[in-house]
Formats: sequence, C-alpha cells, structure tokens
Amino acid sequence: MAVRQQSRIVRFESAAELLDTFGLSKGGKEYRRLISAFERIFGATIFFGTESNRSAAKLIHRSRFNFLSAAQIWYNRDPEHPSLSEEFANVVVLSEEFYREISDHPIPADLEAVKVLASAPAVLDLFVWLTYRCFSARGWEDIPLFGDFGLAHQLGCIEYSRPRRFRAMLGQWLASICDLWPQCPASISSDGRYLKIKHSMSLHSRRAAIEQKR
Repeated sequence: MAVRQQSRIVRFESAAELLDTFGLSKGGKEYRRLISAFERIFGATIFFGTESNRSAAKLIHRSRFNFLSAAQIWYNRDPEHPSLSEEFANVVVLSEEFYREISDHPIPADLEAVKVLASAPAVLDLFVWLTYRCFSARGWEDIPLFGDFGLAHQLGCIEYSRPRRFRAMLGQWLASICDLWPQCPASISSDGRYLKIKHSMSLHSRRAAIEQKR
C-alpha cells in the first residue's frame, strides 16, 4: 500500500477497513490479535551483514533498521465506526529506511493470496519467499533443502528437522500454493535434496496484466 500510494504513511478510515485489509473477520478477538501483531512488528529490528577479505584486511559490514517508525491504532467496539477526525485515524508510518528499501526493490507480493494463507503461517512464509525467489531468479536454480543455508533452516522449521518429515510437509505446502498460483515453477528434485525453481511472473503481476487487458 505504501508503494502504491508513494507515501510511507498508510491510513485506515476504520477498524473494519484495517481488518478487511488483512483478511480478518470483524470482531474484538481478531482486532486484538492484529494489535498484538503490530506491537511485535513495531519492536522488531532486521539486521544485515556481510564479510569479505581484501588482501590482508578483513571487512565486516553491519546495518539494521526497524519496519515502523510510528503507529496509531484506535480500538472501537463497533469495527464499522469511522474515525471521528484525522486525530483519531488509524495510521501506520513506515521507517524511512524500510520505505526506501521497498520503493527501490519492490517485491510483487499478492495481498489476496496473503489473506487466504493468513491462518497457515508456514505456507504463507514459503509463498512470500517463493514470490521473491522466482521473481529474482535468472534461470533454473537449485535450492538445497538442508544444511546451514538450506530451505529448512531459512524457514526456521525446527519441528520438521527430520529430512523425510520436512520433504513431506514441503510437498503439502507447495500443493496449497499451486492451488492459488498454478504457474508456480517450484518442485522438489527427484533425489529429494533440492527445491528446483526458475524465473516466473508473480501471481500479483499476472493478475495486474489480466486487469490491464480487460
């Protein structure tokens, strides 16, 4: 929404609009759940780092930023009730660093698919990851499933650390994703060691192209 509006300030007229944006039913329980999520994101910091050797010297570079710089979320017992004024609007302000990053390198995530997968966090995590990797891939790529840089480690699937169990769950997650994104070019290799992907137009881009043709 920030990229589309070209502003790091995102406003919602009512609690109902906020819940609908994230595909949540209108009610106090879901609203409290959403508020808790915003609080966790507000306190989260993302870290980046690189290390390289240059002749006799070693260069270590570290950076970090927060996702949000401010957030004002009002709770009203009637989710449909609009904000009384600008002062009482639901406002989310992205940090300058995060807004600049998503503006310079936007990832074509599909919000409608995110809504469908909101109650399946593991599938949602894989879907968002695949959207980015397939969008940025230049050809066929083999992603190792295991090891320090394997997919299981990237997704943080500790409960599926056994290779056979993780492969089985990965197959189920891919099937769910393909129901939403039939052209998703991801499959497990025949030896079960890699996830094979290639460049593909994202689900969001395909929908946008179809809308333009209409």
